[in-house]
Amino acid sequence: MNKHLFKYLPGKHKNSYREYYTSQNLASVRVGSIVFLVLNVIIRALYLIFPLSLTRAENFPEFNTTNWVFMISALIFYIISNFLIEEFRKNNKATAIMSLFVFSFSLYIILCGMFSSFIATANPRNALILYLISLTVISILCVFEYYETIILIISVELLFTALLIHSHTDPTEMIYNQMVSIILLGGFYLISRYFFSYKASYWMQVNEIKEKNLEIERGSEFKSQLLGTVAHDLRNPIAAVETLAMMMEMEDIDEDTQDTLNLMKASCIRARTIIDDLLESARNENSGEFVTAKTELNALVKDNIEVWKIQKEAKNTIELISSISPAYALINHEKFTRVLDNLIGNALKFSKEKSKIEVFLSKKNQRIIIEVKDSGLGIPKDMLPIIFTPFSKAGRTGLKGEQSTGLGLSIVKQIIEKHKGKIEVESEVGKGSTFRIVLQEVRD
Repeated sequence: MNKHLFKYLPGKHKNSYREYYTSQNLASVRVGSIVFLVLNVIIRALYLIFPLSLTRAENFPEFNTTNWVFMISALIFYIISNFLIEEFRKNNKATAIMSLFVFSFSLYIILCGMFSSFIATANPRNALILYLISLTVISILCVFEYYETIILIISVELLFTALLIHSHTDPTEMIYNQMVSIILLGGFYLISRYFFSYKASYWMQVNEIKEKNLEIERGSEFKSQLLGTVAHDLRNPIAAVETLAMMMEMEDIDEDTQDTLNLMKASCIRARTIIDDLLESARNENSGEFVTAKTELNALVKDNIEVWKIQKEAKNTIELISSISPAYALINHEKFTRVLDNLIGNALKFSKEKSKIEVFLSKKNQRIIIEVKDSGLGIPKDMLPIIFTPFSKAGRTGLKGEQSTGLGLSIVKQIIEKHKGKIEVESEVGKGSTFRIVLQEVRD
């Protein structure tokens, strides 16, 4: 931070930071003028409540006059600050008039504190508390460039000297008062530059974070676009290979050739699955619009289970156990069907043949809960934290040799989060796994 005590902000940040702190300065002037106005209104109210006590005070006429001046000037500063803030919002640009206005307000507040100290006693150095307070408040509220701080200090010192001369202070007392003023102004300079440095460092850190986040968003968008483009373009050559394999099967071929063709078709199916997962992942990350409709979940889950039952490879028992009917939620039918397919498919993949897969549907605290439970291999504890992470090491080969793309569960998580829900998993090795989806219920 000390690097800014006697230096400007670096050139690449100077203009942007000036725009930022100008808006902050104008807001500070508006708040400061309100506070100053309220304080003087309170003093005026005390005069009305206790007139005899205050009018007998020393230097009351001066306090009475300055009180009216302070109230009127504070109101003027408040009105002008509102006008300039609106101008800044329209143009989003700092002007010399705005800087001059903030400088004038700061000089005025310091002068008010200084003048109040003078009229409080014949010897200002015995009552400079208001002068000190005004310097401290301005150094904290307003941000100034290096040269602005110097000009403000010189202006304040000249005014202080003028007031000393006007009050006919003797030479010895003038020297003492000047020494006190110089000490206070030195403290003002250090505090002002410290806060300039602190706020500048904070502002630059915030901007760096914003720039990094923007770069991450752009990188993520580029990655998704690249995945989508590559995956889409790979479909045609894979489809061509699969078609050639099917055409070759129409001819008289020996057993070895048939095995080779079967391997080719299996590889094409495997590649197509990976491509579909890549495309789905890219679509989920890039799609801005996510259309949902009120859907009865018992019917949706039951239809999905029926599709699995008629498939030859689904030799396990898949059972729906529901304790709530009807159960409504806002669902994107296509996407949520993919979620159920993935979870039931995984349960089948890691379960022995003819073992039971159970799908539970229930409600708790206006939340609909869907659980897909199996009694298969289970998931090791070290894999549970990364199971929903794309391309993680949590992807495993199924009991029948089924390969994993490492994208399925990450896609499931993306889709569930787009439904404003959440997904959890509980698992124990050798005893099976339970995937739990929690959705917001929609009333009839």
